[in-house]
Amino acid sequence: MSESPVVDKPGLRERKKAKTRATIQEHALRLFREQGYDATTVEQIAEAAEVSPSTFFRYFGSKEDVVIYDALDPILIEAWRRQPAELGLIPGLRAAMHEVFGALSPEELAELRLRGQLVYGISELRLAMIDDLVRTATMMVGEVAVRTGLPADDFRVRVSVGAFMGAVMAATLPALLDPSADFVDLFDQAFAIVEAGFPQGTIPAR
Repeated sequence: MSESPVVDKPGLRERKKAKTRATIQEHALRLFREQGYDATTVEQIAEAAEVSPSTFFRYFGSKEDVVIYDALDPILIEAWRRQPAELGLIPGLRAAMHEVFGALSPEELAELRLRGQLVYGISELRLAMIDDLVRTATMMVGEVAVRTGLPADDFRVRVSVGAFMGAVMAATLPALLDPSADFVDLFDQAFAIVEAGFPQGTIPAR
């Protein structure tokens, strides 16, 4: 297997941009929670975050993007890259999930749950999420290709990514509906099922 690429730590400018983006998203989610998604305007979000509307649009293309944006994506990828190549694809991804989601504070988990509830509950956000899923799938295809040494267009790579993302989506919905649900445990169960494969007889033979 090929070694995962080295990830450089973000510079000061990137860290400042990440902080501003996080601040805008934090205030937007608070306003959505307090007064509803439809009733909240970009101008209100910008004012709460103490930035101009033009600055808002430098970080987010639309109000929908504020909900869709997931700052955990690059963190999870970096955690996955740090896993030993010999650990294998699914165990490595499960370990990265444990590392990232297990370190989230109750406030961060509540924010994650709110974002998910908004996406599942508002039609325009569900549509916007499709583009993000395509972007995430493309990113994961590249990571799987690096870890396996296979070409990115190899059918096995794409099927693997589809299984990974399907497992995450299957685990996410019950976690959003049940405030006491454990994200890490649900992800772990979902990936264990993918790793074990389908039980014999559950899929009709061709």
